[in-house]
Amino acid sequence: MSLMRLAWRYLWAQPLTAALNLLLLSLGLGAICFVLLVSEQIEQGMRRDLAGIDLIVGAKGSPMQIMLAGAFHLDVPTGNIPFNTLQTLRAQPLVAQAIPQSLGDSVQGFRIVGSTAQYLDHFQARFSSGQAWSGPMQAVLGAEVAASTGLKLGQTFSASHGLGLQGSAHEEQLYTVVGVLAASASVLDRLVITDLSSVWQQHESHHDSGHELSDEEREITLILLRYRSPLAAVSMPRWVNAQPGLQAAAPALETARLLRMVGAGTDVLRGFALVLLLAAAASVFVALLHAVRARQSDLAMLRMLGAPPWRVALLVSLEALGLAAMATLLGLALGHGLTAVLGVLLAGQQSLHISGAWLSPWEALIPLLALGLALLAAAWPARAAFKLDVTDLLQAPR
Repeated sequence: MSLMRLAWRYLWAQPLTAALNLLLLSLGLGAICFVLLVSEQIEQGMRRDLAGIDLIVGAKGSPMQIMLAGAFHLDVPTGNIPFNTLQTLRAQPLVAQAIPQSLGDSVQGFRIVGSTAQYLDHFQARFSSGQAWSGPMQAVLGAEVAASTGLKLGQTFSASHGLGLQGSAHEEQLYTVVGVLAASASVLDRLVITDLSSVWQQHESHHDSGHELSDEEREITLILLRYRSPLAAVSMPRWVNAQPGLQAAAPALETARLLRMVGAGTDVLRGFALVLLLAAAASVFVALLHAVRARQSDLAMLRMLGAPPWRVALLVSLEALGLAAMATLLGLALGHGLTAVLGVLLAGQQSLHISGAWLSPWEALIPLLALGLALLAAAWPARAAFKLDVTDLLQAPR
């Protein structure tokens, strides 16, 4: 019988103990894999959605809320600002680009964003079908919106007032789908994008005066700025905050704050995983040490049949390594499975894009971690097996 097969039989000679050790190792490795996959996707998603956005300008309020509403569309905006603010910011010599956003409506929970063609160009959006709008009341759907709602080119839909599922519908004016974007794993996937004039037209129909509003009376929600020079990072936020009713949100600062808050939760989960792994290593150590003592006569027989001491020690180590290999496979499967479940839950809330199919280069460390723990747990039992004295065992009273 080969040494590997013998180690496998020894491992499962006590199935409950082996199963418990396997469970502890798998849970610990799975938790670490889950933290890696989710945190990496969140960070990369943030970097992707914030690329090229140096400042977000909104109504007075929380800068964090402004960033979440304007960049990630995960919160309600702090209010509206005058449309003339856009022209003022575009005239600033330190501003290279200013992209407006008008929020407030949705369709089946997906947000409708009134903007300009610059917003699509900013994300280098590609169309899977159709094209961009050429007039008011025409809409471009993100890939996730199209898949969830079932809307296709040429079909019409009504917007709901508000950013939730319970808002009243604007049934008197319908949007026409003119384009569907290709999936990009960015914030565009869960948005409906239209022209600013579409949002104004919808809400001006409810205006008490009954006449078309002038540019001085019109409002937008947010403005995304790109600086012309790094020096603007010093002066522009101050200048914006000094204006009546305006609030600046610097994505770099707010993202760092957000990641610190998220990092506290990941640290707790990572610590829990390490506790599980240490408990598993201790359990494997105890099990192997007990097994060496219980199998002394078997190991002595192997020595009498000509097996060198290192081969007996290797037999004990192979038990731990076999356990680590199985735990690695189960842990990776568990980590990707939990990530996929989280992705489904977030997709149901039109939130962040998380995929269980994501592969992280850091996952290569998980088998090494399992291997290291297995060898650490097996070191002392293997040493005990290596130092077995066959003469003493044969002379010991039965």
